[in-house]
Amino acid sequence: MIYFDELKVGDSFEAPGRTVTETDIVMFAGLTGDYNYNHTNVEAAKKKVFGERIAHGLLLLTLTRGLMFRSKVTGTDAELSFLGIPALTFNSPVKIGDTIHVNFTVKELIEDEHQRDRGVVLFQCETLNQNDVSTLTSTFKSLMVKKPKA
Repeated sequence: MIYFDELKVGDSFEAPGRTVTETDIVMFAGLTGDYNYNHTNVEAAKKKVFGERIAHGLLLLTLTRGLMFRSKVTGTDAELSFLGIPALTFNSPVKIGDTIHVNFTVKELIEDEHQRDRGVVLFQCETLNQNDVSTLTSTFKSLMVKKPKA
């Protein structure tokens, strides 16, 4: 677990990889109600711009967040709250069978003058496929606590 005051601007982390499956896409479509042909219709997707089914952008975003959890930097008791996504750009499609991983860097640390036991961290994230092609660039904003005094 990493606390707010243990982070420095420029600290970089790599989250583990994960292969995106057809099941992921089908389940996400069912959960969200987004049955767009780009994601769920093999024949229609062949005629669309990507030529095959692709993962939902929001599925990629949630997988990015989940992979960051696995890095043990976010998603721990040191992270009080996920505050938002100030920046988000989808760069290239993720197809069934692609394996993605996330590299992320501390972009900014914002001290809270009223709550001295915590601060806000901006993480600059890059989600890459197995060929190191950027699929998603994002900034995640998290409220994190400082290390408790012994």
